[in-house]
Amino acid sequence: MNNRKSRLRKIPLLPRSTQYIWWACRLALFIWGVWGMLHGYTSEFIQATFAIIFTHLWDMFQLFGGKSFIRKMPYYLQTMLNVFICLACVVGTTLNTRTNFEGIDIPEHIFAGYLATTGAFVLSDIMQGEKHPIKVSVQALFAMGCGVMLLVGWEYYEFTMDRLYGFVMQHGQKPYSHGLTDTMVDLMLGSGGCLAAMFIEAFRKVGFFGEGKEERRAAYKREREEVKKAKALERLKEQEEE
Repeated sequence: MNNRKSRLRKIPLLPRSTQYIWWACRLALFIWGVWGMLHGYTSEFIQATFAIIFTHLWDMFQLFGGKSFIRKMPYYLQTMLNVFICLACVVGTTLNTRTNFEGIDIPEHIFAGYLATTGAFVLSDIMQGEKHPIKVSVQALFAMGCGVMLLVGWEYYEFTMDRLYGFVMQHGQKPYSHGLTDTMVDLMLGSGGCLAAMFIEAFRKVGFFGEGKEERRAAYKREREEVKKAKALERLKEQEEE
């Protein structure tokens, strides 16, 4: 039992402003879920429960990540995710179920694509490590691919829920073309967010803008020079061996 406890990592202390944002999102989700259940929307309470669990992803990474790369994920990604989940559930779901306003889907899908690609960009940096840096262009394409993959996965989920449980997450099943149009529009909006995040993160890493851009630009140039030298040495060794 003591050995099991010792394996759990201590969660780093976060800035108070971040903690306030996280708990405000969780409180809003809890109130929304309870209010929905009391008014006959049991699915909203279940949705709120799972949403609150997802707002603790970063904490779980820190506790159970061990020595893996996952515990190195920055907490600001969790802040973005918490705000997105809160707005999507409390505002988006409420408007979609109780009004005819569908415009909330536009910023939701753009933000979802942006968030997914930003997270994948950061994750690729962490996985690769400082000893084996990769080109920003490759990193950007990887992040874009991961972001779009997550968007497609969500559309799979919507389609499955509509067919299995009779939901209307794709805004109607008759005519079927309407559901297809909704899916394609969602993918295009989300892909736009992915594309924006890909360029923003790539330009930020090479030092085009942001805090300490001169230092980052110089560090990136040094990094690329070191990689070129290492590759040149490897070629020389291969030629000598031949």
